[in-house]
Amino acid sequence: MVAFRRDMHAHPEISRYEVRTTAALADRLRAAGLEPRLLDGSGLVCDVGPAGPGRFGLRADLDALPLQETSGVAWASTTPGVTHACGHDVHTTVVLGAGLVLARLQEEGLLTRGVRLFFQPAEEVFPGGALDVLASGELDGVDRVAAVHCEPKLDVGQVGTRIGPITSASDSVSVTVSSTGGHTSRPHLTGDVVYALGQVITQVPAVLGRRLDPRSGVNLTWGAVRAGSSPNAIPSTGTVKGTLRCLDVRAWEQAGRLLRDVVEQVVRPYEVDVTVHHTRGVPPVENDAEVTGDLEAAVREAVDPAAVVLTEQSMGGEDFAWYLTKIPGSMARLGTRTPGGATHDLHRGDLVVDERAIGVGVRMLAQLAAR
Repeated sequence: MVAFRRDMHAHPEISRYEVRTTAALADRLRAAGLEPRLLDGSGLVCDVGPAGPGRFGLRADLDALPLQETSGVAWASTTPGVTHACGHDVHTTVVLGAGLVLARLQEEGLLTRGVRLFFQPAEEVFPGGALDVLASGELDGVDRVAAVHCEPKLDVGQVGTRIGPITSASDSVSVTVSSTGGHTSRPHLTGDVVYALGQVITQVPAVLGRRLDPRSGVNLTWGAVRAGSSPNAIPSTGTVKGTLRCLDVRAWEQAGRLLRDVVEQVVRPYEVDVTVHHTRGVPPVENDAEVTGDLEAAVREAVDPAAVVLTEQSMGGEDFAWYLTKIPGSMARLGTRTPGGATHDLHRGDLVVDERAIGVGVRMLAQLAAR
């Protein structure tokens, strides 16, 4: 499994182009006597064990990020500008390893219920590949599902769990303000685009923070702003872009309804035109209490009685959430830090994981699915 992960890491593929990765997975699964089913484009699903309803699902994601790797490991990315900086190569290897364990149990007559393996493309983009899986009907017959996500803040051997929201909803927001433009000496003769954008940047997050329950964790943060090129000219257009995040599904839906009205009210005094683009991304991952309890029991049985720790909530988005809008499930944080070593954050080119995490994840997911 370590060799498989290193090969996948050395040959990363961006979202919806995970063709080589899909083929490598299919080969390994067929060699174990299984019959994987290819999804349109990239990705696959594969059943293990008895047929029929009531299957347990194990989900992995295949895509890499458009980042340059700087880790310096011997198996570093050979594709310029692309690397597995989020640990999807680990997630995929863990689910593959668990599937091979379950196939062996099936051969020995020890697997009493069916398991479906999901190797999903395009987790890192909107709309994510989880929606493709749901649209394909491959979730039919599966009544519970689990996944792991690398966690460089936890030592290898630890598994972080949490009941309820563990990740945030994540949407993209773009606000464009326009007017005729003019001279900075005469702002009263035109709509001041830059000033209006400033009000959007500061006031809209503040208004949402007062209109929505603060316990929901609503957070609108701007990441890019562009307007004008001259210090003495008011531009005719300007745009600010950011993300809207929330830990509660109901507040997330309410925030989406409020956003456009709030923006329009904020810029109304400045006589500018405004266009709001709000793109739904993913809902929060809300871990089911029963599945999380079973997952924790599997960790204690197959890894270590002291391995389970409470993990913090993350404001990052994860399209595993879409599975949980259909069936109960749970995502666990898989510790990847070498004890006493450095913490390598996700979505950075210098990410390094302790590969002993692969064995931890395989044992955990195989035990959970076979319970």
